[in-house]
Amino acid sequence: MRRTDIEFVSGGVTLRGWLYLPADTSQPLPLVIMTHGFAGVREWVAPNAEAFARAGLACLVYDHPCWGASDGAPRMEIDPWRQVRAYRDAITFAATLDGIAPDRIGIWGTSLSGGHVLVVAAVDRRVRAVVSQVPASNIYETHRRLVPAYAWDSMIGGLEAERAARYPDKPSTIIPVASADLSVPCALPGLETYEWLMRNAPTAPTWRNEITVASLDMLTEYTPEAFVRRIAPTPLFMTIADGDTLTPTDIQLEVYQRALEPKQLQMLLGPHHTAYEDSFSEASKAQAEFLLSHLTR
Repeated sequence: MRRTDIEFVSGGVTLRGWLYLPADTSQPLPLVIMTHGFAGVREWVAPNAEAFARAGLACLVYDHPCWGASDGAPRMEIDPWRQVRAYRDAITFAATLDGIAPDRIGIWGTSLSGGHVLVVAAVDRRVRAVVSQVPASNIYETHRRLVPAYAWDSMIGGLEAERAARYPDKPSTIIPVASADLSVPCALPGLETYEWLMRNAPTAPTWRNEITVASLDMLTEYTPEAFVRRIAPTPLFMTIADGDTLTPTDIQLEVYQRALEPKQLQMLLGPHHTAYEDSFSEASKAQAEFLLSHLTR
């Protein structure tokens, strides 16, 4: 396995990442497009890409616009539709690479990007297979569960006040992604996320515990679940954690039930981050087998 730096353009900005190639490159290779979830960076996707490359898949891993090593402004802002378009531009770029089979490209996403790949697979028929891991969907209902009921109205009022403060072209307020202090407004309340981020921050020198409030505003408009029935006939693999409260298990299962065949479900034991930790080997092995079965035919 070897890794090289790559970059491509999406929406007029340069996105940067890595191309992973398996040991055997004697034949045109199937490739998987991969990127990180909510407020993440490419370093946190690298272990999955390494596992897939060892199994024989090429992988293209990159940072979303405005995050990590990629260009784009405002920094630390999530525009979900901009990120969806970047996935599609990554597919176009990957098809130009030497040694890559342009008709055998799959996509993989986790958490928020697990929702993105549902949209991309539904609208882009170049995708031959899709893996959606612990995906974020039904963002409105998910957010309602994350935010304490007593704080909901003030949170909505804060988003509206922030929108007015930004008009017409002022920068958005920056808040923490997560915080150990439950009184501090942040994007993802709760110690589970904060502790995971703090454990993994040292592996990602470009990551900061910051996000724009405008990101939360834009996510209220995002409905990846609305696209799921359009994925077929592209094969879909979903990995869901049975104790997930960050992207709630029951919401994920509703999305899976809505999807049409062909589809395959993997259930993991544990919370949202088990797919990255305790259940990593189990999840990545099954995902690699699925991708190989559909990208090497």
